[in-house]
Amino acid sequence: MVLSSKNDQPDHLFAAPIAKLGDWAFDEQVAAVFPNMITRSIPGYTNIITMIGMLSKRFVKPHTQIYDLGCSHGAACLSIYPNILDIPGCKIIAVEESPAMIKYCRENLMAHCDQIPVEIIEDDILNITIDNASMVILNFTLQFLDPGHRQNVLNRIYQGLNPGGILVLSEKFHFEDPDIGPLLFDMHHDFKRANGYSDLEISQKNTMLKNVMRVDSVKTHQNRLRQAGFEHMDLWFQCFNFGSLLALKTSSSND
Repeated sequence: MVLSSKNDQPDHLFAAPIAKLGDWAFDEQVAAVFPNMITRSIPGYTNIITMIGMLSKRFVKPHTQIYDLGCSHGAACLSIYPNILDIPGCKIIAVEESPAMIKYCRENLMAHCDQIPVEIIEDDILNITIDNASMVILNFTLQFLDPGHRQNVLNRIYQGLNPGGILVLSEKFHFEDPDIGPLLFDMHHDFKRANGYSDLEISQKNTMLKNVMRVDSVKTHQNRLRQAGFEHMDLWFQCFNFGSLLALKTSSSND
């Protein structure tokens, strides 16, 4: 389910020149247009959200918890919800640090998720303890964390996942190949232009994001996942320089 509500607004935040561009923030202005912004900015986003729901049907177990870390407006939770209605004892835990974003998340989940317990937590994901989890979602969240904290987050997710549990890690990727990297970068910009963004909008948003969003290569993500303890991981979706990895915990050891 891709989020669409009465509060959705078209994204024109950067259509006019901004004299002084600061760093990116998930403030009220961004939160108000976020569903429109993300579907026009991230190639394959709607596919990833839909497939997260399908994955939940396979991996969520009775009497376990599902965590969406950095849940924004709750799109992944809404995709999961109808797929786990027949699984007893489940609980969805949605975590979001931005007060503006979580306001919309709370509205959306309270309106649509009334048959399964849902806990909405306004906090930094660094402060969240993962426990009795069968599924954890990190959907374009890790890239906004300080790189020094990323391994610790993955370690704690692995520790909190039950055997047979799954992590879905979606990110923008860095490519080191001198031909492929620039090509995918340019194709992403072509995608945004095709969705109605001007070169000015693209440039101003990139300037604001450059000090806030620091992306890694697929190999770096896989190395971190392996270090955390995940036995199996691979890229399951990619469109240009955006994609998603699956990581499975098969061992019963939490050492």
